[in-house]
Amino acid sequence: MSKSFLRSVRHAGLISALVMAPCLAINAGLVSAETITAQLVKAPNVPTPITRTQPATVVVNLEASEWVGPISDDNNYEFWGINGMVPGPMIRVMVGDTVEVHLKNKSSSKQSHNLDFQKASGGAALVNAEPGKEAQITFKATNQGLFVYQSSTAAPANIQHLLSGMYGLILVEPAGGLKPVEKEFYVMQSEFYMKDGKKNDTLVFSNQKVTDADASYIVHNGHMTALVKVPLRSKVGETDRWFFGNAGVNFDSSWHVIGEMLDRVWPGGNVAKAPTESIQSTLVPPGEATIGEFKGEMPGTFVSVDHSIFRTEKGALGLLKIDGPTNPALFKGL
Repeated sequence: MSKSFLRSVRHAGLISALVMAPCLAINAGLVSAETITAQLVKAPNVPTPITRTQPATVVVNLEASEWVGPISDDNNYEFWGINGMVPGPMIRVMVGDTVEVHLKNKSSSKQSHNLDFQKASGGAALVNAEPGKEAQITFKATNQGLFVYQSSTAAPANIQHLLSGMYGLILVEPAGGLKPVEKEFYVMQSEFYMKDGKKNDTLVFSNQKVTDADASYIVHNGHMTALVKVPLRSKVGETDRWFFGNAGVNFDSSWHVIGEMLDRVWPGGNVAKAPTESIQSTLVPPGEATIGEFKGEMPGTFVSVDHSIFRTEKGALGLLKIDGPTNPALFKGL
């Protein structure tokens, strides 16, 4: 299949989105009184919680690029990502906000890149930028919750965009924000499919392995040991809130923190509904996200995993170190 055909299909999809969604137009009817530049930080860090109660215009500055970097201690991969990160930065807005996305595409890119925010907007919200160009859209954040934003290409013709790092999470909070907690973490499970290679090779994307659902790596936050070499940190008595996404594309994630119960879970990231309580593992399908939280009651090193446990060998795990005093009333060795 030719590159010109794929580009034509992507453009056709973009034009269709523009025709179907007048919410994309930048006009006075969408603009809110206050204008804020979105805080964008690298996972597992999370933007500052929202405390305002009135909608604003939130400017989100993103840049697509392509680079070679480590996927494990043994191999590299050519990532396609946002702001030099995989996953892309988490975006935090409030329901009713006007979100103004500026997507640049580095001149060194070989591909055009796009991102789709339709889950947060309630309609088509696709922005596409050619190499060396910048594109913009504006949409209203109409749906409360935690959503995956991602590349929207002519799948499966060019699924490589999504499977090389073009995704992240966008949180649309209720007015006044979520209930405060001591710690918040951003973790995203991602699948990578490469042709086999030797140690120290830069591995090459394999569409056949995608078709066969034969993942080379299934990682948390873009690297096989990202959350092992640099564990998450908390303290006894602190409530930890996790924003957990699954970029997909083939496998559900049965997310679980070994040694802890999830005190509260918002399935599908739906903060408009009351959470479920006392959950051991929670299912996160491809292209979906969830919010879970618990209070650490004992010190130790806890392991966050996809409980399809063989995937830990491919990188689907991370560590949480909780510091503080022990509580023998909870449990003790005999």
